[in-house]
Amino acid sequence: MRTAFAAAPAALLATLLATLLAAGPALAAGDMGAADKQAVNPIAIAMFLAFVGATLGITYWAARRTRSASDFYTAGGGISGFQNGLAIAGDYMSAATLLGLSSLVYLTGFDGMAYTVSFFVGWPIILFLMAERLRNLGRFTFADIASYRLDQSKVRTFAAMGSLTVVCCYLVVQMVGAGQLIKLLFGLDYAVAVVLVGVLMVIYVTFGGMIATTWVQIIKACLMLGGGLLLLFLVMLHFGFSLEAVAAGALESHKNGAGILGPGSLLADPVSTVSLSLGLVFGTAALPHIMMRFFTVPNAREARKSVFVASGLIGMFFLVVCILGMAAISIVGTDPRFFEGGVVGGKLVGGNNMPLMHLAQAMGGDLLLGFMSAVAFATILAVVAGLALAGASAIAHDLYARVIRKGKATEAEEMRVSRLSSLALGVVGVVLGILFEKQNVAFLVGLTFGIAASANFPVLILSMYWKGLTTRGALWGGLAGLVSAVTLVVLSKTVWVAVIGYDAPIFPYEHPALFSMTLAFLVTIVVSRLDTSARAKAEIAAYDDQYVRSQTGIGAAAASAH
Repeated sequence: MRTAFAAAPAALLATLLATLLAAGPALAAGDMGAADKQAVNPIAIAMFLAFVGATLGITYWAARRTRSASDFYTAGGGISGFQNGLAIAGDYMSAATLLGLSSLVYLTGFDGMAYTVSFFVGWPIILFLMAERLRNLGRFTFADIASYRLDQSKVRTFAAMGSLTVVCCYLVVQMVGAGQLIKLLFGLDYAVAVVLVGVLMVIYVTFGGMIATTWVQIIKACLMLGGGLLLLFLVMLHFGFSLEAVAAGALESHKNGAGILGPGSLLADPVSTVSLSLGLVFGTAALPHIMMRFFTVPNAREARKSVFVASGLIGMFFLVVCILGMAAISIVGTDPRFFEGGVVGGKLVGGNNMPLMHLAQAMGGDLLLGFMSAVAFATILAVVAGLALAGASAIAHDLYARVIRKGKATEAEEMRVSRLSSLALGVVGVVLGILFEKQNVAFLVGLTFGIAASANFPVLILSMYWKGLTTRGALWGGLAGLVSAVTLVVLSKTVWVAVIGYDAPIFPYEHPALFSMTLAFLVTIVVSRLDTSARAKAEIAAYDDQYVRSQTGIGAAAASAH
């Protein structure tokens, strides 16, 4: 049975490749004159197919090595710190980084750079405050940490709700980027492209688990860094290796001129700016698929090493993305072939998230466009696989095994539920990706981080550092943050106006974290202080045992041999 199960990715690989290979000639021969499409790029398609084939081969290999729940969720805890750092970088450098942030810099200049800085600032918090304790206290999910000395059923139920909300929101970001990319690359309809990504995501997680996901993320990180640096070299060669020339070209070509060097419409409101910054900084430390990566290393030392490696790689790449976004203003923004109808200043072919792809074509022709398209798609597949795995673990490990079955579920049952959950998450991701097609992916990810900062971060950080936290406080505070964050997002312009279609938003700001995260901390602390029950006293007393384990790692889950 195991042999048949491990062979399933190979069969799916053959079917998928046959479908795509058949689609290529048909698309090339079809009507490509629609306003939002461009001619099919055979080189890009070949590289895309090569990457998909390689990663599905990795999934086949990983399926033969995934024998237990520990293997499925955390790769048995046997990933080295350096490898995990690469995987974290691959997980974090998502579609929002490559497509969304470069697009924001291209469109707004300084505002896009401010987004980039906020995305990076959260990593020192993880390095100095969280990495070691996450590894020593957790096993598979962040709920293992939050519920360590609290009521298991109640806290795990809430933690799963928070994780699934963040996972679904972040899936939207990846699906939108993937759909637009494949539409540009193949000429496929957007909806078909999103379905294709959903199918690949389910294959990676269902058959390969964390082992396959980790190696897809490592390969993707190397490809992305290599591709980004190659494109940067070509761009700097074009400008005589002068950053001043890059900036001068952008100022001359952008419709706002020197205005792109100062805060624009995205940061015009100081309340929204502070709220966005809080969400991005603290949301980074509360993303379920990022926290899961700290359980894949053997010990706390390797966990710290992971963050150090990831921080360096991510920081370097964000700088590269900012430079490429500025360069695209003058290179892409003045070239009529990248605009629908050949009208400079109109709508970009493929949508507003595609400046970097057009920059690659301008600098290296179809070959570099094909390579960067494959890299971008690798980016999206790696992240959606990590998200699906985090969501599946919340459903199977926290809700099913610990809450519904009270710890009596077998590993086989738990893994079966995980795989069914990944399938369900794939369907949800496809539906949401189609619904939010027109949104900028970097802006959407800012909202997702705000929800993570409000729902997950207060409970997580207080559970590790505050002795006075009780179950009642964690539940009331966490739910206050989750409900308020989601409500404010729905009532803001992003959903209330852009998606639902009302004329004006009820909530005047675009980012919820300043209000919802503050409310979550306040409610958690006040309710915990007011809780004088015997259970609350026992939970407070249990903090000393938790503190010893968080500092020493005594009793922490050990790595298993494959």
